Amino acid sequence: MKVEKSFELSGHQNPIFALEFSQKPGILFSAGNDKGLVEWSLEKQTFIKVMFPVVASVYAIHCPTGFPLMFAGLRNGQVLVFDFIEQKITGILKQHTKPVFDIKSVKGKQELLVASEDGTVSIWNLNTFELIHTIQISTDTVRSISISPDETQVAFGCRDSSIKIYSLHDYGFISTLSDHTMAVFTVQHSPDGQHLLSGARDAQIKIWNASDLTLQQSIAAHLFAVNHIVFHPTEPYFASASMDKSIKIWGADDFKLYKIISREKGYASHQLSVNKLAWNGNQLISTGDDKRIIAWDIAF
Repeated sequence: MKVEKSFELSGHQNPIFALEFSQKPGILFSAGNDKGLVEWSLEKQTFIKVMFPVVASVYAIHCPTGFPLMFAGLRNGQVLVFDFIEQKITGILKQHTKPVFDIKSVKGKQELLVASEDGTVSIWNLNTFELIHTIQISTDTVRSISISPDETQVAFGCRDSSIKIYSLHDYGFISTLSDHTMAVFTVQHSPDGQHLLSGARDAQIKIWNASDLTLQQSIAAHLFAVNHIVFHPTEPYFASASMDKSIKIWGADDFKLYKIISREKGYASHQLSVNKLAWNGNQLISTGDDKRIIAWDIAF
């Protein structure tokens, strides 16, 4: 496996916490502890514009497939609704009073899921923005949401070190997965639906069988917290980002480590915690506390 740094995007003045691709190819959005949400061109490798100002840090951005919308989850609990057709914020989802950490959508049901520090997940109608339901997942923060590829189940990574599994049919509780010893920061289903991966503050990545929810393997993956895990959309690999300033690429079928991207390994990589990753084809985009967005060309 060969890794080369392709380009870097700079302009943020503070740590970046969220990355999301637009529904329009070649466009990336980023936000964090800054005063605005930013739009970038990956093709031209340049800053386009500040989409809109924000009054609080942004921890989550989501652009649902099939809708001309972008949702931004703020530290104050609000979710801003930006309409790409009208090119402005057309609504604010107000249910949470504590930070929103993740936002995902269920395409088949046309519903939006919002996870918060208050321990609940709110469920919204994507067409009307009406609040449908609120689930008390935990007594502590819900940090991450992963929806299974077949949209039958949803996993929630929680600060209380657990992973909660719910049915997407009726949002009924299915199971609690408990093996992490510290807060779970990221959960991610594999594209083939066979595995659920979790990463936590305990620096571990755990591989769960998605069908019977048994623990298959534990990996001492990083030196510090695993902030994010993301699967390549078509190749059998996934990448992990850590507070230890490194990015690692693993096999999604054998769970072996194939590459470490870090300054210690000679790459002009991040100097502080790596917070988020995103695959743009065979290009891996990374960002973190050092205010930089870096694109890596990966040759498998």
